Amino acid sequence: MTNGTSQDNHSLSERELQVIELVASALTNQEISEKLEISKRTVDNHISNILTKTSTDNRVALVRWALQSGKICLNDVNCCTLPELETPQEVTAGS
Repeated sequence: MTNGTSQDNHSLSERELQVIELVASALTNQEISEKLEISKRTVDNHISNILTKTSTDNRVALVRWALQSGKICLNDVNCCTLPELETPQEVTAGS
């Protein structure tokens, strides 16, 4: 199901993005529920909805999708876009 296409990525809520970030931090659903002060069942529902919205099958595929789409930053991976290096131009006049 991870064919690279997904539904509208903008349909992820702020809470769902928080859950993705915590999943990427290797927290269990119980740990996520404690951190966000919501029930484990609510976390389970969020993750189920996220997997559907992102067309991913499991937590590993979800984290990979989130990294590739720039939704999360993990240990300074994929945190920013590096500027392209400009090639030095040769000075042709006056040299």
